[in-house]
Amino acid sequence: MYNKILIPLDGSKQAEAVLPYAQFLASNLQLPVELLHVNDPESVAPSIHPTRAGDYLDQAAAAFLSRLPVNCAVKNGPAAEVILDIASADVGTLIAMATHGQSSGHGWLLGRVAQKVLQASKSPLILIRPKVESLTYSEPCISTVIVPLDGSRLAEQIFPHIVYLGTKLGLPVVLIRTYTLPTASYFMAAHVSPPDMTALREKMKQEIDYYLRARVKELSAQGIAKVSSILIEGTGPGEIIDLARKTTGSLVALSTHGRSGMGRWVLGSVTDRVVSNCGAPVLVIRPAAS
Repeated sequence: MYNKILIPLDGSKQAEAVLPYAQFLASNLQLPVELLHVNDPESVAPSIHPTRAGDYLDQAAAAFLSRLPVNCAVKNGPAAEVILDIASADVGTLIAMATHGQSSGHGWLLGRVAQKVLQASKSPLILIRPKVESLTYSEPCISTVIVPLDGSRLAEQIFPHIVYLGTKLGLPVVLIRTYTLPTASYFMAAHVSPPDMTALREKMKQEIDYYLRARVKELSAQGIAKVSSILIEGTGPGEIIDLARKTTGSLVALSTHGRSGMGRWVLGSVTDRVVSNCGAPVLVIRPAAS
């Protein structure tokens, strides 16, 4: 599934917050690591001098990844483009990076480098939004994978990654799907009378429960020892974030696109809100359209 983990670093402690997670994954999945620093001409105030970037990466490798095979690379150019080019050269690359780096206005903020990578990457991507006041470099324990679904096959294209992580790491998997009832204005716009909302709610819950049971059975058959599901009435991002915050050691894994109708999961909507607010690492893939 993965051949290596690519970790972009900009010299800041915030960017280094991804290292413990990368160490956990690389150690347990037996993956080599590549540390990357990009001398970006668009960065007005780099946190390390370009001539010292190699030494910085060597020190990071020795401090946090000493037991792993690590390659260090320093490149020049626009940071997002360099990251994407290196990742695309190897189909099995897993990019792991923090959504915040340098603290200046030209730092690696979600909406800049991380956002550009998130928007354009065809490689799987793990993002973590660090909390400066609680940074720790002890090896974290990822103990549960949370998988948001919307009922579409596009959203289910995260499954090969879930099976890989669930079986290799022995992690339990929790599927979550949310739903909302149509409003009265929806039926008015469609020129139809509103149905019995209680009956509609029960019908929706039964149909979604049937769907989730089928997905649980599917993943169990592929070797994941413990799979469960949760059905919640709500808009989606808030319920996913709440579950991630309540689940110690969670990793949220989702596709950037899901269904194409009302409530569409678009980049900049569910994915952005989950990455920006849940605090847990988030595995994101961009599924190929079928």
